[in-house]
Formats: sequence, structure tokens, C-alpha cells
Amino acid sequence: MFQRILIVCAGNICRSPVAAAMLARLLPEREIASAGLGALEGHEVAPQARRLAEADGLDVSAHRARQLRSEMLTAHDLILVMSEGQRRAVGDLAPEALGKTLLLGRWLDHGKGRDIPDPYRKSDAAFEHVHGLLTDATSTWAKRI
Repeated sequence: MFQRILIVCAGNICRSPVAAAMLARLLPEREIASAGLGALEGHEVAPQARRLAEADGLDVSAHRARQLRSEMLTAHDLILVMSEGQRRAVGDLAPEALGKTLLLGRWLDHGKGRDIPDPYRKSDAAFEHVHGLLTDATSTWAKRI
């Protein structure tokens, strides 16, 4: 059983903190964390992502971006990433973690899976699209964990 889940994206200010909050709400008995491969360390959740999260009743106000470290990968049972490129980057950082690193969007598109694009510095519509993908992906993972 996956007790400790880590969600990874690029900057740890748009996708992974919101997805972590979504999954934590769905799986309150689990430990859910997030980090970024190129984290904007110390930054809060991006304003557009925060607005959408708060509209869904999620509190991401305490989040501060943090850099992904190999110890984090070792300490978690499941690592969820936004893209295949990020999955490979996790494998480069900690080869032993590659087998437990999967796409957050693995179950989207009728089980075909898909990457979840980075909305950073894009339009509100891009953030809304990504927020919808995060909602679908986390709810599907919660049913399968």
C-alpha cells in the first residue's frame, strides 16, 4: 500500500502543490508531499493556480516550493510526475526510484495516459485546463490506490 506519495513537477508552484492538496483531501490517511525538479524554492503557489485551488475549497496558502532531492525519492512509496521527461529526470537523480515513478496522468484519456502540461506564465484558460486535468487525474489515482 502506498502510504507516502510524492508529486513532482518543474517549479513546484503550479501543478504539483495543487495536485498534492487534491490527493491529500481524497486520501487524508496518507502522507502526500510535492517538490520540483527545478523548484522556485520558497515561492508560493502561482496566483492563477491558487485561485482555482481555493475555488475548489483547497488551502494551498502554506505551500512553499522546494527542490526535489534524491532522499525524498527514497523516502516515498510512489512518485507521480507530470511528464515522461520528468520521469526520466527522476531516474537520473535516483535510478532506484524509477520503478515507483509513474505519470499522474497515467489513467487519463480512457487509460491511454497523458502528460499534464505546465501552465506557468500562460493564460488563465491554460491554468483552468490543467486544473481540470489535475482534478481528473487525482480522483482516478485515489480510486486505484
